[in-house]
Amino acid sequence: MTPEALPSLPIGINLDGVLIHDGPPIPKPPTRFAWVRHCGAFDYIEKNIDPGEDFAPYFDLVERYGVPIGVFGGIFCAGIDEHRMRWGLATGGLLGARLFNMQLYARHADGHTLSDREVADFFLDAMTHGSRAGCLPSLEVHVDMWSEDFLRVERVAELLARTGVRLRITLDHSHLIFKLGQPDELAVSGIDDDATAQRLLHPDSPDALYTRWLREGWVAHAHTRSVVPGAGVNRRMRRSPGRAGRAIQYPFVAPPPGGIDEDWQPERLQPWKQAVRQMLQWKAAHPQQCALERVSCEFIPFADYGGRARYSIWDNNLACAAWLRAEWAGLQAAEATVTAP
Repeated sequence: MTPEALPSLPIGINLDGVLIHDGPPIPKPPTRFAWVRHCGAFDYIEKNIDPGEDFAPYFDLVERYGVPIGVFGGIFCAGIDEHRMRWGLATGGLLGARLFNMQLYARHADGHTLSDREVADFFLDAMTHGSRAGCLPSLEVHVDMWSEDFLRVERVAELLARTGVRLRITLDHSHLIFKLGQPDELAVSGIDDDATAQRLLHPDSPDALYTRWLREGWVAHAHTRSVVPGAGVNRRMRRSPGRAGRAIQYPFVAPPPGGIDEDWQPERLQPWKQAVRQMLQWKAAHPQQCALERVSCEFIPFADYGGRARYSIWDNNLACAAWLRAEWAGLQAAEATVTAP
């Protein structure tokens, strides 16, 4: 077997992360496409729907710059956004995107908390329309969404399995690992003690939730944004009055002086790096069983991430992409050595 025998691993970037930081004016879409094209680091762009945006120009940008929108997606509220979700799946198919990333709020438009059945039905509706469009949905495990109660993922998967449909999720380890050491954040996810948190969320644990999700073949897509356990909050921004932003982003590379509110400690990134390596190792070792199709680097601004920090978000995305490619190349080389006659 040669290194090429392993499946390819396309690596992309969320278009929101194509900027230095949120101090200078945000680059216009053509500028962002040009950056991605000329850097040569990414295979595709991931684009989220902005409800107030004219999307028509993006078809021209894809053609002009030769950079595909490999992943399309958005944030949805059941009971009001079904039409927009179906439009997104159809548009993704026209663009050539094969995956539609969906964040689904925990509450219905009328205010009630979505049941597991309602989440499953929303996904089934998306699967029906996505199958027609050639752009399949993937539900992202994400804060502020139904899946922030992480144990619901398995329950929804079981409901779907009864109808013969396999759940597809987007795994972003940062949304789990940042909660370690933060009792208030853990409580939101229904985890009430540190021992349980270590068992469910730490990559050292054989029972880590994301390890199970990989084994079950549910992980269809992934986001990579480095994070550290117990990071606290983003004191530079508010996500709502009186509430500081979360710190679901920690620089992958050294920030400039004053770029963050503390001394940068790269060793704190090891749990996140370990979790991502485990995901790549699983894909390499189980290419048929693993549903992971691609990985998007997603260092971004905004209150819960790198909002008002003064390090280069673009440079972090570039460095993360290079690291992912090096890790995957190492796994390819190891597989070739093991299988050589």
